[in-house]
Amino acid sequence: METRSLEDRVMQTLARVRTESGGPDVVDAGVIRSVTAGPDGEVRIGVALPPGVPQDIADTIRLVATGVPGVSRASVELAQPAGAPPEGTVPAADAPAGRAAKGGRRPLPVMAPPGGDQAPPQSPGQVSREEATRHPSEAEPLPGVRHVIAVSSGKGGVGKSTVSTNLAAAWASAGYRVGLMDADIYGPDIPTMFGAYEKPRMEDDQVIPVEAHGVKLMSLGFLVSDDTPAIWRGPIIMGIVRQFLHQVAWGELDYLIVDLPPGTGDAQLSLVQLVQVTGAVMVTTPQDVAVQGVLKGIRMFESVDVPVIGIVENMRGFVCPDCQSTHELFGAGCGEKLAASIGVPFLGAVPLGLAVRQEGDRGTPTVIGRPDSPEAQALSAVADRVDEMVSAGDSEKPAT
Repeated sequence: METRSLEDRVMQTLARVRTESGGPDVVDAGVIRSVTAGPDGEVRIGVALPPGVPQDIADTIRLVATGVPGVSRASVELAQPAGAPPEGTVPAADAPAGRAAKGGRRPLPVMAPPGGDQAPPQSPGQVSREEATRHPSEAEPLPGVRHVIAVSSGKGGVGKSTVSTNLAAAWASAGYRVGLMDADIYGPDIPTMFGAYEKPRMEDDQVIPVEAHGVKLMSLGFLVSDDTPAIWRGPIIMGIVRQFLHQVAWGELDYLIVDLPPGTGDAQLSLVQLVQVTGAVMVTTPQDVAVQGVLKGIRMFESVDVPVIGIVENMRGFVCPDCQSTHELFGAGCGEKLAASIGVPFLGAVPLGLAVRQEGDRGTPTVIGRPDSPEAQALSAVADRVDEMVSAGDSEKPAT
């Protein structure tokens, strides 16, 4: 493959990445200064950030470039980093084991396959070169699954897994066949939230998912102990996502919900490369910092042609159980305003209350354990809204 043609394809693909909603693309804005491809498919992208362009646009550029067919690895080099090391340099945690990181601290251990990063994981978790370099628009549907719904957030702690859990439980209660895949590799909380602690079993080289509250579940939390830190490199994350998609016997499903890690990283890119995603539900709290993060996630999904179904604003308002007055602990309405400003549907607001915490600790989705609570009613309304929008999209598709 000629490096020049690969460089041209990368540049053409990056021209779809916007500096901001409605703004110029990163090529026209002068953000992309150079694209250099090696004979092995490794691409280096030189980036300069004009005033007003957020520094984290570099993460989106790297993710999108990695999805270009023929690219084995993409790194971004910031011409003028704002106090941070250039993207693509090796962080302290990736230093060889036993070598002290800068400042004298020993680096964290990193889980890697036998033989180093380049050793492929064992089949059927093996990720082929074609899969690793596939553009998301070329991803195939998951056999037997009508809809794959990604649930994501810009930052942690906004209740993303709570929304995933209650979407799954609400749809299962309504009679849908539902699976929930916990792709939050670094914080797999789904087993706890469903009160499911048994180990999945193997049958005919397939993993049989654990079932709880009418939902089929798969999570790394079933496979590792609670106190085991999971510090995964990119190739391993893609292998895990692939195994959870293709080695688990999901069977016939109406919905497979994928609970993603916060942010825009390897798990998100792996999912959209490995399977056709119906759409993404973005979860935020009303705080400005959370809303800013969810906008980055929306840009990422849009850049890889995954429809954004809408935004859920979680933890909006706490109703005092004694005086019944509402306290906006995290503000109110910022997620709804963001949705209106960028033309993305607003799926609803979920109040902050004790029911979610209490039922989560008991291992019961709120819509099942406390169906009459304001939180459960709001979460059920979100589930209904998403289902309506997905069904409307089905009706617009041409008959086959």
